[in-house]
Amino acid sequence: MATETAGSAPHPATGLPSDRSGAIEQTGGQGQSWFARYWLPYLYILPAALILGLVTFYPIAYQVWMSFTDYSRRNLRGRAPDFVGIDNYVKIFNNDIGIANYNFYRILGFNLTWTVTNVFFHVVLGVAIALLLNRQLVIGRRIFRAIFIFPWAMPPLVVAIVWRNMFNREFGAINLSLGALGLPNDIRWLESTDAPIPFLGFLPLAFYAVLLVNVWLGWPFMMVIASGALQSIPSDLYEAAKLDGANRWWQFWDITAPLLKPVMVPAIMYGSILTFNQFNVIFFITGGGPFGRTEILVTQAFELVNPQGFYGLAAAFSIIVFFILLIITLAQNKYLRGLEAA
Repeated sequence: MATETAGSAPHPATGLPSDRSGAIEQTGGQGQSWFARYWLPYLYILPAALILGLVTFYPIAYQVWMSFTDYSRRNLRGRAPDFVGIDNYVKIFNNDIGIANYNFYRILGFNLTWTVTNVFFHVVLGVAIALLLNRQLVIGRRIFRAIFIFPWAMPPLVVAIVWRNMFNREFGAINLSLGALGLPNDIRWLESTDAPIPFLGFLPLAFYAVLLVNVWLGWPFMMVIASGALQSIPSDLYEAAKLDGANRWWQFWDITAPLLKPVMVPAIMYGSILTFNQFNVIFFITGGGPFGRTEILVTQAFELVNPQGFYGLAAAFSIIVFFILLIITLAQNKYLRGLEAA
């Protein structure tokens, strides 16, 4: 009979011959080579990483480089731009970019006012209508939900053009409707520089026009989010609250609001970023007018490129906008997370 050699004795842990067990241990313990275990996964994601780097990270890096140059139209044909350091950033903050009606701090203040006001109305209207449609007594709730989603589902560009025509001074539907009701119908919605609210003199009538449009566009999103959260709240909680003598007001603040917070907090953050960069409504309805009074940061960055052709300045401007949004998002995240935990 053949006798077992020392090298082929069973391994105490695996029960396999020691030479096979040793091979498994050398290859990582899973029957795989070291390359397959540690490097093969990276090869799988390499094509996607290369594409992502090409279409995302390279343009960002190129924009950062461009922001430190005087890149303009003359450099589009291959002429190398001159390095100017942080001059573009200094010009932006010092309002020295050679464009009429430009004031960085006024635009930033308007942009923040625009964002806060819109998100406030989006959330209030969205939650209020979601609460209304969540009641069993409302007939045709599903139909109303479907109808109310239409503004949010429509392309913002189409919405902006339609509303711009509606605000037309002579032939717009709004002024014509006011005239049919016997009300003043010669209102310059988009051209007037007068402030309807005296103590908010920096907000012209055009602000309230585009505010109406963007609120009409944005509240259905918050309604959809709030409706989904409301339907997940157990009805037993409200029945128990009724037995304790709580009215609808206290039921909302003690039950509904706390259970809505985990869902509404990220929705508010997302809505804030979208509203802060709401290019279509501002650009295609007011064009930033009158006299730059409704300009926001992203529309101003666009106008630095077209028609001005200040590519270096526009790149620096966009980077400033990015850091402003980063600061706002981090601050908002900290504040809203504190409310959520409360």
